[in-house]
Amino acid sequence: MSIEISEIILNHGLTFLAVTAGIALIIITVYLVKLLKNLDILSKNLNETSVLINTELKPTLKELNETMRSINSLVQSTDEGVGNVKLSLENALSKTKTFSESLFGGFFKGFMTIYSLFARKK
Repeated sequence: MSIEISEIILNHGLTFLAVTAGIALIIITVYLVKLLKNLDILSKNLNETSVLINTELKPTLKELNETMRSINSLVQSTDEGVGNVKLSLENALSKTKTFSESLFGGFFKGFMTIYSLFARKK
């Protein structure tokens, strides 16, 4: 009789194990189906986002490129203008320097002439 009881207990244990494994398999399958569904939604959203970025990014990059060209031409013209102003200032300073040197040289020469005249009279 003890063999029959142990067989019954073993059968109940195996039945419980089979039912538990079946329930676990069903739960895992449900979660995998949910995961696949969410991955499908995610891939659709990523595709829409990439299409949106592609359609919006190209015109934006074109506008940015045009703006950079405008800024570059503005900087080049400003650079030329600054170069012209620098050259004009250098010319004006050199002329002023030449004029002041000749004026100071003439003043000094005249002062020395007057000084030498007064120095002879004494």
